[in-house]
Amino acid sequence: MSDPTGEAIEQAWREVVATARRTAAEGLVVGTSGNVSVRLGPVVLVTPSGVPYDRLTDADTVAVGLDGRRLIGTLGPTSELPLHLEVYRNTGARAVVHTHAVHATAVSTLVSELPPVHYMTAALGGPVRVAPYALYGTRTLAENMLIALEERTACLLRNHGTIAYGDSLEQAYDRTAQLEWMCRVWLTASSVPGLAPSLLTGADLDEAAERLRAYGQPT
Repeated sequence: MSDPTGEAIEQAWREVVATARRTAAEGLVVGTSGNVSVRLGPVVLVTPSGVPYDRLTDADTVAVGLDGRRLIGTLGPTSELPLHLEVYRNTGARAVVHTHAVHATAVSTLVSELPPVHYMTAALGGPVRVAPYALYGTRTLAENMLIALEERTACLLRNHGTIAYGDSLEQAYDRTAQLEWMCRVWLTASSVPGLAPSLLTGADLDEAAERLRAYGQPT
């Protein structure tokens, strides 16, 4: 893809801000935590560090290259920029959403993989792994994340939160929300004394994945 036009960048930035505000409105982040990005060819638009989403305007556009070099804007990009760039460098992602969702973060402290309690696990590529803990904003965290994301479109970050990617901001956000919901289901079911949640098998997930590929309205 060639360099994006100014109009394309303006539209994409509005979508980034709208998605970031949605993560806050729907309780997936608190304050200025979490971050959102979208890729337009060689350009990555990303939320800035430490700025409340409701204060962002078109004049606050932040864009970097895949090497992290700032291309547009005066605000500094999110401290989690290494996570976003590694996803773009190593997958076909067009958008990334990172949150500190409560239930998902809680699960990240308990297990090394979210047990498959629901068939939507298949929509994320299989059981969602937990990347080992590393300090936020570091290369180590990004490397741990890439391993957890192998053949997956989302993962948990231990004692930290979630990251999900997709072909669009809408898809990346939907995957984030599905992951948070599944974490909540597992925590709820696991809290019943004397009982353990039933889990789906690999065959169950394969069958669901096949069905999901045909899900939705024909185009």
